[in-house]
Parts: sequence; C-alpha cells; structure tokens
Amino acid sequence: MPIQRGNDDVSQAIDAARPAIERICAEVWELAELSLHEVHSSAVHIRELEAAGFTVTGVGAAGVPTAFVAEWRQGDGPKIGFLPEYDALPGLGNAAVPRQEARADGQTSGHGCGHNLLGAGLTGAAIAVKHAMQAANVPGTLRVYGCAAEEVEGAKVYMAREGLFNDLDACFHWHPAPIAAVINARMAANNSIKIEFHGRTAHAGIEPWQGRSALDAMEVAAHAINLMREHLEPTARTHYIYEAGGVAPNIVPDYARMWLKVRDADRARVNATTEWVRQIADGAALATQTRASVNVYYGLHDLLPNTPLAERMQAILERVGPPAWSEAEQAFARACQQEMGVAEKGLATNVIPLQKEPTIGGSSDVGDVSWCTPTMGVIMPTLPLGVSLHTWPVTACGGTSIGLKGALAAATVLAMTALDVLTDADLRRAARADFDRRTEGFTYVSPLPPEQTRPLGLPEWMNADGSAEAVEALGRSR
Repeated sequence: MPIQRGNDDVSQAIDAARPAIERICAEVWELAELSLHEVHSSAVHIRELEAAGFTVTGVGAAGVPTAFVAEWRQGDGPKIGFLPEYDALPGLGNAAVPRQEARADGQTSGHGCGHNLLGAGLTGAAIAVKHAMQAANVPGTLRVYGCAAEEVEGAKVYMAREGLFNDLDACFHWHPAPIAAVINARMAANNSIKIEFHGRTAHAGIEPWQGRSALDAMEVAAHAINLMREHLEPTARTHYIYEAGGVAPNIVPDYARMWLKVRDADRARVNATTEWVRQIADGAALATQTRASVNVYYGLHDLLPNTPLAERMQAILERVGPPAWSEAEQAFARACQQEMGVAEKGLATNVIPLQKEPTIGGSSDVGDVSWCTPTMGVIMPTLPLGVSLHTWPVTACGGTSIGLKGALAAATVLAMTALDVLTDADLRRAARADFDRRTEGFTYVSPLPPEQTRPLGLPEWMNADGSAEAVEALGRSR
C-alpha cells in the first residue's frame, strides 16, 4: 500500500530536504549561468546530492559536460527518476525587486524561466524521498538526472538516445508557472536548424555585380518561410533570428546565417516542415546564385501524458495546494503586474482542475523522456498571474520567498507522488499499461543526427578531450 500522504515520515522528509532546496534556489539564482555554461550550478546540485548520500556517477553524462547522473539505492525495488534543470537566459538578469532593475553585480543573465527553482524542487524532492524511504524501509532506486541546457540543446535528448531512462518505473518533472496544475498536456515537438548561405564578396559601390550576396539569399529564404506559415496547421510554430548578415554595408556579404526553430504537435509534422525549409533554402540559393547549407542539429519529441500518474498527482496537488502567500508577497506580485501592464490579481491561490491533454505550443526536452518511460509533472505558481515566462518578473520573483515557496510546494507534490509509485504496485502497473498503450507500435528514434555526439553550442574550451573532467574540477573549486 502507498505511504499515507501527510504522515510524520513524509512531513519530516520534506523538512529535512528544505535546507538543500533553499540553498539551491538562492545559489543558482545568483550564478545565473547560461545553457551549456552551467559549471558551478551543476556543482551546487552535485554537492547537495552527495551530502544527502547520493552517488554521482560522473559529470558529462551522454556527452554534455554540465550534465550528470546521481543515484541512491536501498534494496531491490522500483526505480524513480527526477529531472532538475539549472540554466538561465540571456538578457533577463534582474534584481529581486518588483520593477525592471539591473542586478547590482552587473549580471545580465537571469532565471527568467525559473530553472533555479525547478532544479531545487526536483533535487530536493529526491532527497526528501530518500529520507522517507529510509524511515519506512521502502526498497527502491532514486536517480537524479542533471539536465543541462534545456533552453537550447537539452541534455535529456542526449540521455534518451543512450537509453538512460529505459529502466525507470516513472520519471517526474515540474515547472514554475503563474498557476497550480498537473502538466497533463501535449507539448510540441521541435527541430533546431542553422541555415547558412555562402556567396561571393565584392565592393558594394564600385562593382557589386562581381558579388553574390549571402544576405540576399537569407532574406529570400526568410520571406519564403513567412509565406509558408499561411499553409501550416494551427499547431505549427516557426520562428528565427539572423545570427550573421554581413560586416559593413559597402561590402557584399559572402556569409549569412539564420537560426530557426520549427515546432508542431508531433515529430511527423515537424519533419515535414523541416523538409519544406530545406527546399526553401535550396531555392533561395538558386535564386541568388549562392550556396545553402542546412544543419538540423537538434530536435525533440512532443510530451506524452500518462493518465494514472496524472490522476494520482492531481489528487496530491489538491491536498497540498499552492503556497499560502503573505500580503507582502501578494503586494510584490501586484507591483510586478502593474509594471507589466496586466491585471493586478496577485499570485494564484487555487488549483486548476485536471486538464484533458490539450496541445500547447511550447516545447520541452522532457518530451523525449516521456516516450521512454511513464512521465508526469506539475506546475506551481512562482510568478504573478498574467505574466509570461521568459520575462524579468520571473527572475525577480525567483530570487524572493515567492519562488522558494513555489519550489517547496512542488517538491512536496513530487515527493508524495514518487512515494506512491514506490509503494503502490497497482499504480505502477496502471502507469506502465497506459504507457504501453500510447506507445504501441512505436520505437523511440532519437531526433539527434547520428554524427551529433555533443551539443553544437558548447563553449570552445569544452570541445577538447577531457572537458567533463575539467568541468567537474572547476565546479568543485568554487
């Protein structure tokens, strides 16, 4: 039978994990390291896990230097996974104040998606479950996956390609949000694409006819992609930036580069649109007498729900509820909302009913995990209602008691659900049967190109042999 939720063992386990959750929230918020640069942030998680008795099997899991896997085992029993993230976003650094204000230390990146809280809640949940398992002598294995770089080239996809989730009975995640709800939704699959055009340089004033503009080719391609949008299904998203487009207006650009994201409801639709993009690039190159190169260097699957896990987590979420906010915290949230020009409703105080698997436009590399093992997650309020992720108020709230309370509440829901899976054989069987039904006839194939053994955006110093060891040494030297 499952451990009774709310008994002394569970409450004491959450209390025991609280100091680690508090430290991770605060330290990773201060560090605000970008994707693939999270040397010290990953080390914070490793430090806390090792102190709690977990064994870290090595930094650099699946070829991602700032990723890791840690494990704790007690006897032979079910295996449960946790998916902490810890990367920040560029340009979203903000002081922990209810207005757009730079940090005093000059740090310009920030946790505008709340990954300092996300990581703290998941690592903390794993630590709490360990304490509860020891207290009740529950057999099983807990595995914590240090999921680096979710914002760009998430490590979970690399881990899934190596089969690191295949032996789990269940895997859990959560995400900061303006509301409290179970993530019983279908998130989008996507591809990340670099399109390069190579032309011929010339003096743009004296003899431009001698040149062939790579920038012209990219502009033709961008126009065609925008026309393509009319003929895509409503679930599709295509968005891009220009990364290179010349160095001076009096020089015909011989090189241009676009970074493009293609999203849709599933891999089949994403692949179809990606092929259209390839044709557009080739056509643009033909029209401008340049040469095109299309590199589909990263991709991920849509998120697969699991009904038994969702229903159990919903029952637990309704028991735990969102945090109890102080008036000062509500005032902070309303001040953020005023600055953002949205209704001043403060922070959420209720739980959303279980959703019927809507498809949403966002993506997560949790999707690839969900096609390897039964997976479920929760969202918990850590930012004001009406405010979106990837904005400065998320960073600001994440550095205050608002963010910490959300992380603690999420950790509580995750720990209770994980303990139920560990101790309830009927729940495990139901979750596996639901997973098997949804994946019948499906064989997981990684969206990563076979030759892509490491993330494309790794800092240059990490591309040398021994980079994982170098990252580990740097992280521990902090």
